[in-house]
Amino acid sequence: MTIEDLALYFTKGLGSRGAAHLVDYFGSAERVYEASRSELINGAGLRTEIAERIVAHEGMREAEQEIKYCQKHDIRIISATDEEYPEALRATIDRPHILFVLGNVEALSKQCLAMVGTREITPSGIHSANILIKDLGDEISDLCIVSGLAYGADSACHRAALANGITTVAIIPSNLPSIIPAAHAQLATEIIKAGGAIVSELSSQTRNNGSHFISRNRIIAGMSLATLVVESPAEGGSLSTADIADSYSRTVLALPGRITDTNSFGTNNLIRSGKARLVLTANDIIEDAGLQRSEHRATQLEDNQPQIALTDEEQRVLNAFKEGSILDWSELLASTQMSMGELAMTMMELELKGAIRTLPGKRYEVI
Repeated sequence: MTIEDLALYFTKGLGSRGAAHLVDYFGSAERVYEASRSELINGAGLRTEIAERIVAHEGMREAEQEIKYCQKHDIRIISATDEEYPEALRATIDRPHILFVLGNVEALSKQCLAMVGTREITPSGIHSANILIKDLGDEISDLCIVSGLAYGADSACHRAALANGITTVAIIPSNLPSIIPAAHAQLATEIIKAGGAIVSELSSQTRNNGSHFISRNRIIAGMSLATLVVESPAEGGSLSTADIADSYSRTVLALPGRITDTNSFGTNNLIRSGKARLVLTANDIIEDAGLQRSEHRATQLEDNQPQIALTDEEQRVLNAFKEGSILDWSELLASTQMSMGELAMTMMELELKGAIRTLPGKRYEVI
């Protein structure tokens, strides 16, 4: 992180997308400040008033103050161009250009799974989250559970991770070192002591006025490979996180529940609409989210994996998939040169054999 990165953060009217656009266009924050007024306006497409603020180096004084503040409170500042910045978050269009971190920055680069849900989580929801997190930890050595430190499902998932020796990261809607909610300050301390981190996009000069919850949710979804909704009523903040994850083309997962349970209305609707994959076991999460098992567990599973007999047509379909790729129906038709009827029959056979699975939007991937 350079002082120019932080100065962009403090440039009035620029915002996260504007900062990301400028750094992408010029290659670095330093080059942004080396650019002329004309380059900023005619080249990068900035509004005149914002370009003039950058040319005048507005934001530098605030950046210097912030650096001193963060040094005093042991807060790390990382920018989207830093190696420590989480790759999954860097890929989002509205990524925050600056993150403020208390604790272990390396935790942000683990295999992150977002787990969110209602503040009124039931004992059953807590029990389910505990089982899934424990089982995931048995399979994945570099797992990180990401949530929002809020009451209910968020704090339950953080605590389950801590109880099972799994790294956890909390994204909060307040500036550091303040903690929202204040009642979870001790939990935040435990997260940091266990090798996790508390993360915010808000500087010390931001007012904590309760308006940053939704923007916080985009970071939870953005830095995670998948988002799992544990429990949710028909409306709630966790559903906004699921919507954001879906807009990023990230996997959305949900635990099903009884149709009479209010806290299952939201998760059941996610599954019914096709937006979320139904989760029953930790293995469902690993497969649908594309998480990588620890090497020794992957070897054990590979040794025990039965060989699947394939027809020539089935092998032709599988050959269309590159490693880790996801293809839709039209792409498969073009790649295999099969008729629609022939491809439909072959896809059905492959799914029955457990070789492929169907994703929302009539997309497919190899298991």
